[in-house]
Amino acid sequence: MSEETCRIDVWLWRARFLKTRALAAKFVEDGRVRLERPGLGPPTRLDKPSRTIRPGDQLTFAIAARVFAIRIEALGERRGPAPEAQGLYSDLPT
Repeated sequence: MSEETCRIDVWLWRARFLKTRALAAKFVEDGRVRLERPGLGPPTRLDKPSRTIRPGDQLTFAIAARVFAIRIEALGERRGPAPEAQGLYSDLPT
């Protein structure tokens, strides 16, 4: 059975957290994103933009002094309008 996955840099770009995929890749390379898979141990810092994520994963990162704690709900197929991008994740309490 194949699982639906997506690269972290592509997902951050599709979800409109960063303006370009190159900025998203640099953001991840700088170690600014933590990934947690519930039930599989403590959060890990992502270090490569090619790392894959899947629905149900939880991400924590900060942009412009705002901390985001989100759960990935969908991966998306394109970088669509803002309402479509907001459907890709749900906010978690921080």
